[in-house]
Amino acid sequence: MDRKAVTALFDLTGRVAIVTGGTRGIGLAIAEGFAAAGAGIVVASRKADACDAVAASLRAGGADAIGVPTHLGDMEGGRRLVAETVEHFGRLDIVVNNAATALTLPVGEFTEDAWTKVMDVNLRGPAFLAQEALPHLDRSPGASIVNVISAGAFLFSANTAMYSAAKAGLMALTRSMAPDLAARGIRVNALAPGTVDTDMVRNNTPEAVQRMANASLMRRMASPQEMIGPALFLASDASSFMTGQVVIVDGGLVPH
Repeated sequence: MDRKAVTALFDLTGRVAIVTGGTRGIGLAIAEGFAAAGAGIVVASRKADACDAVAASLRAGGADAIGVPTHLGDMEGGRRLVAETVEHFGRLDIVVNNAATALTLPVGEFTEDAWTKVMDVNLRGPAFLAQEALPHLDRSPGASIVNVISAGAFLFSANTAMYSAAKAGLMALTRSMAPDLAARGIRVNALAPGTVDTDMVRNNTPEAVQRMANASLMRRMASPQEMIGPALFLASDASSFMTGQVVIVDGGLVPH
């Protein structure tokens, strides 16, 4: 083992990755990191102009990238996302299920519409996007699905019941998909961030943001860029003997 061999473990040259929620925050950081590692990138989010802008930025940096406006709560959106990916690149190797909605209501005040929206985007969308991708992942020599969940799936998380329930469901889905897909050469793992400096977190009051930052042992938020390394590990050959696992990257928030 030498430096070249170690570097090759994290090399995504020739592979193609879909990154949902890829125009800001953690998804944008992952898209940029995977592009720097050599991957072709498909950026998906609801806003067409944001997708186009990020894809153009990645192309300016030397990557092959496209943007595909996609609402993960819409089943047809996932089908179109995979179809346009394969039409452009001719292959699909990595799916990063990062898109999410943090819509929240207090326990006892849930509405059917809010519940459906949270579960559709945070759980149903990732499940069916992965399913749509399977025929193409079957043909990849390095197929990997990375589901971005949350440290909230493991915690007493006041005021986030619907979001936390959906993310816990996505963790269970990860652990259920892994044994079913292992024989097909498709690895399925999850990344569980703690408090990260994103729009989703900043939408809280400054006091709440500070409380979330101070809750971990490191007593700070992560930058989105600090999620690149763990995501790249899960998507690349560096984790080739790993499936059905959750990598918790939370600054020491969840007792392991």
